[in-house]
Amino acid sequence: MNALGIIFSNIHDSNIPELTAERTMASIPFCGRYRLIDFALSNMINSGITKVGVITKSNYQSLMDHVGSGKDWDLARKNGGLMILPPFGVQENSMMYNTRLEALKGVSGFLKKSTQEYVIMSDSDAISSMDLEEILKYHNDNGADITMIYTVKNMKEISGKDNIILDVDGYGRVKGFEFNPVTSGNVNLYSNIMLIKRTFLLSLISESVAHGKRSFSRDVLAHNTESIRIFAYQYKGFMTTMSSLKNYYDVSMSMLNADIRQKLFKSSEVYTKTKDSTPTKYGANCVIKNSLIADGCIIEGEVYNSIIFRGVKISRGTVVKNSILMQDSITGENVSLNAIITDKDVVIRDGRQLSGCDNHPFFISKGSVI
Repeated sequence: MNALGIIFSNIHDSNIPELTAERTMASIPFCGRYRLIDFALSNMINSGITKVGVITKSNYQSLMDHVGSGKDWDLARKNGGLMILPPFGVQENSMMYNTRLEALKGVSGFLKKSTQEYVIMSDSDAISSMDLEEILKYHNDNGADITMIYTVKNMKEISGKDNIILDVDGYGRVKGFEFNPVTSGNVNLYSNIMLIKRTFLLSLISESVAHGKRSFSRDVLAHNTESIRIFAYQYKGFMTTMSSLKNYYDVSMSMLNADIRQKLFKSSEVYTKTKDSTPTKYGANCVIKNSLIADGCIIEGEVYNSIIFRGVKISRGTVVKNSILMQDSITGENVSLNAIITDKDVVIRDGRQLSGCDNHPFFISKGSVI
C-alpha cells in the first residue's frame, strides 16, 4: 500500500486524565498485554504500510519505551520505518501545538520529505482490526479527495466529548458535520481515521495556516463539503474509542466475552512489544474464572471476571472480582478487590478491602501503596 501512516498520540489525553497523568493516550495499557497504539500500528502494518510517524506532545517516555525502534511491528527499517515526531518546532516560534491542524503543521517537513502517495491519519485510541486497503479501493472508486471512516452508533452508546457526526448521502458523500450534537437514535460517528493524498493534505495545511484557521475538522472540512470531495466509509466490524475511565473499564470488561474478543482479534494479527516473561505460576489452591491472565504473574488467590497484566502477584486468601490490575501490581494476603483499576506498580497491603461499582470503578494511581 503506497501510503504513509500518521498517528496522533496525545489528542484525547484529557478524556482519561487518571491514566494519562504520566503517559500518552497511545501508551495506555489494554487487555492484559497491549497498549492502545498497538491497534492503529497493527492495522497499518497489516495493510502494507511501512512508514509511520507518531506525533507526540508530552509524557511520551513510556510510549518511546513501548515502541522502541519499531522492530516488533517490523518497522525497524533503513528506509521508512517508525519515527517519533517531537512536539516542538510546530510553529516558527517553536510553540507546542494545541490543535490537530497545528500538529500537522509541525510535521509538514516530515510529510514533504516522504514519497508515499497517500496518508492514513489515525488517533491512537481507535481500537479496531481494519483492512485499510479496502478503504483505499473505496477512496479511488469514488474519486474522493478525502475518505473518513465512520461507524453507526446509537447516541446512547456514545460518551465523552469531541464527537463528530457525519451527514452522509446515499452515494457515500459527506454533506455536513455535527459537533457534539444533542440528538437520539443511530448516527454516523466519525472514528478519527482518514485517508487523503499527501500532496492534497500539504496544500490544505499550507492554506489553512495562511488564513489563521485552527481546527482541521471545523474550519477546514466542515466549511468545504461542496468544494472538496469528502466521502465516508462505513466500517462494520468492531470499533470503539476511549472517552472516559468508565468507558475504558467497560470496553476492557467486554473483552472477557469471547465473542467480542474474537471480533477484535480474529481477523488479523495485533502486534505488541515482546517481553521474555516467565509463564504465570498458579498456586495449588487458586481459582480462576472468566479472566484474562498475562504471563509472568503469580496467582495464589481467587480471580473472577478480571484482567490481570504481566508481572502481577495475587497472594493467598485474596479475592479479585471485576477488576483490572496493571503490570507489576502486588496484593498482600486476604485482600478483597471489586471493580478496581490499579495502574502499574501498585501495592495493596494485607487485609485491605476495596470496592468500586460497575458504574464507577475505583482507580488507584501508579506506584501507590495502600
